[in-house]
Amino acid sequence: MYQVKVFVTLQESIIDPAGSAVKNSLHELGFENVRDVRLSKMIELTVEDVGGIEEMCEKLLVNPVMETYRIEIEEIA
Repeated sequence: MYQVKVFVTLQESIIDPAGSAVKNSLHELGFENVRDVRLSKMIELTVEDVGGIEEMCEKLLVNPVMETYRIEIEEIA
């Protein structure tokens, strides 16, 4: 068995409105040292084998027009 983590982020050229909202809120709370915030998501899968992970990402888990991703795989007992 494997635990797979897919980390999905917006491409650098895409504006992140949720990240901007978080940055503004942090500034309002007095955290003026924050220059930028970009939000991302992590999808965790438990699979019997790692075949097809890239295909899962490309077909469903990631929007390749707007997002990039990286995969971490860990074998579990």
